Amino acid sequence: MKDRATVVCVRDNRILLVARERSRWALPGGRICRDETPNEAALRELSEETTLAPIELTYLFQFTGFNTLHHVFFADVAHHARVQPSNEIAKCRWFVPVKIATLSASIPTREIVELFFRYIRTLESDNVHRISQQAERVSL
Repeated sequence: MKDRATVVCVRDNRILLVARERSRWALPGGRICRDETPNEAALRELSEETTLAPIELTYLFQFTGFNTLHHVFFADVAHHARVQPSNEIAKCRWFVPVKIATLSASIPTREIVELFFRYIRTLESDNVHRISQQAERVSL
């Protein structure tokens, strides 16, 4: 099984996808080199493919594809940062999440985006729950 660093970038509620010439849309990322950590690979691939340098990179989860183990990261990028296709990438675009289901995109890309939003909703509901518990303690 191949190890891959996969990066989710979100700006204005849109997800960044990349594509090679005459290829499907995918999340930025690529193979992890022999002497490289998943984090280092995610930073390298994001920079190589989009010219973006994240402010912060956060490890989210692993996703097992057909023959690839994706180490999925969230990249916090500056709002003003310009994205530009680079290296083997021909196109970079920001898509609303519901549009991704209609694109010619890889199955792992679709599933990772879905898992990402499920993960975010879980975090948000946990935070709301914690805040409401704290508010109850304060009011007692």
